[in-house]
Amino acid sequence: MSRRPSLPVCFAIAALSLLAGSFALRSQDDDSHHGRKYKVPPPSARIEVTVLRDYNGKPIQDAHVIFHPIEGDKDKGSLELKTNEDGKTIIDVIPLGDTVTLQVIANGFRTYGQVYKIDKLNMSMEVRLTRPVPQYSLYQNSTPGSGNSSGSGKSSGPAAAPPPPASGSQNGSSEPPSNQNQSQPSPK
Repeated sequence: MSRRPSLPVCFAIAALSLLAGSFALRSQDDDSHHGRKYKVPPPSARIEVTVLRDYNGKPIQDAHVIFHPIEGDKDKGSLELKTNEDGKTIIDVIPLGDTVTLQVIANGFRTYGQVYKIDKLNMSMEVRLTRPVPQYSLYQNSTPGSGNSSGSGKSSGPAAAPPPPASGSQNGSSEPPSNQNQSQPSPK
C-alpha cells in the first residue's frame, strides 16, 4: 500500500512556498539598501530628417546625417546615420530638451550645419543641399593680359600711385612741395 499525502497537507505546503516566494520578490523591489538605484531615462524625441537637392527637390540617397549633442558648451560625441533611397533617416535616442548640431554631408554638395533645440516629441527637419560654388580668392588673376598668370601670389589690383617729387619744386619756386599726395600710400 502506498501512502498518498493528504490533500490539506499539499495545500499547506503550496501556501507556504507562495508566501516565501512573495517575500523574496518583495526584497528585490526594496531600494533602501544594496545596489544601484534604477534611474528612468528621460523621454526621447523621434526626429525625421529629409535631405533633398535644392535645385529640383529630389531626395539624396546615402547622405551622412550627423547629430552632435551639446551639453553646455561641450560636444558629447556624435551619432551618424545615412539617408535611405527616399532621402530620409530617423533617430529616436536624443532626449527631450537637448541641443544638437545637425550636420549633413553628401558627395557633390555643400556641407550643411545648423543648431537645433529638441523641444517636441516628434520633429521633422527638411534639409536642402546646394551645389558648391567656386571659392573667391584675392590671389586669382581676374583680368586677362595683366601678366600675372604665374600664380606667384601677387595681387593684380590697381597700380600704386607715383612717388612724390624728391626735392625742390616743379614750377621753379623755392617753396616746399605741396601736400597733395599725402593720402596716397608710399611704394615699398
